[in-house]
Amino acid sequence: MGKRVRLTNDTLNSYGYRVLTSGVDVSQYERNPLLLYMHERGKVIGYMKDIRVEDGEITGEPCFDEATELSRQCKKQWEFGSLRMVSIGFDVLETSKDAEYLVEGQTRPTVTKSRIYEVSVVDIGANDDAIVLRKDGTQITLGDGSDCPLPLLNNNPNNNQPQMELKQIALTLGLPETADEAAVNAKLAELKSSKDDAEKMREENERLKLAQITAAVDAAIEAKKITADQKDHFINLGKKVGIEDLNTTITAMTPAVKLSGTLSTDPAPTTLPAKSPWEERMDEIRANLKKQ
Repeated sequence: MGKRVRLTNDTLNSYGYRVLTSGVDVSQYERNPLLLYMHERGKVIGYMKDIRVEDGEITGEPCFDEATELSRQCKKQWEFGSLRMVSIGFDVLETSKDAEYLVEGQTRPTVTKSRIYEVSVVDIGANDDAIVLRKDGTQITLGDGSDCPLPLLNNNPNNNQPQMELKQIALTLGLPETADEAAVNAKLAELKSSKDDAEKMREENERLKLAQITAAVDAAIEAKKITADQKDHFINLGKKVGIEDLNTTITAMTPAVKLSGTLSTDPAPTTLPAKSPWEERMDEIRANLKKQ
């Protein structure tokens, strides 16, 4: 055909990552150098020959077998120039976020080791339906709306969301927006320590309040103002109204008195009390009536 094409190189693709040529294994593909159409299994239109790995890129020459109408069509369009790009399908074996493998504008890790398993003639390279990769046994066609399995870089200048979140957290904590992660973590640790101290103080205050309430209720039982079986009720009342109101309530209560204490033990009087003039007059009238 006489038209050598680039299969891949070290440059940044439109999905934000790079495939290092030095880490691409072509040995398996060279044993079965299929040429597909748009990465679709079953649409074999030929093979790739004279595959070379040199100068940071991999190149080869597409050969159309013309065994199908699709192959014959692709050959004509290739010769005419309306089809002129190819794309690789590869397995991701290893990736790296190390700065030595990153370039300006990169948003995903660099694929440092990979393996080519097919090459396709495509209409638009490194764009819709232009790159197919397999990771952990799953094939992803990036142009069909699938998510790229390579994660976004957190330390990439173009991906500043983590930095924005750190800035917002710093401002919320009362730190300057330029505070780094260490300063934010130190402030969070300080707040946690303060919270723990406040919680301990609150628990101690609650313990002291309960002790005061219990002592007041016990004193009320001792003074016969309440009975022992009312103890829990008055302790719960103290928790609700506070020790001052509880003391006021108990103070207003009268100690219980035994019934025996209300009965007189003094001996009965030996003489009757003097009669009133009216009673004496009535006695005189009754006596006269008896005489008659």
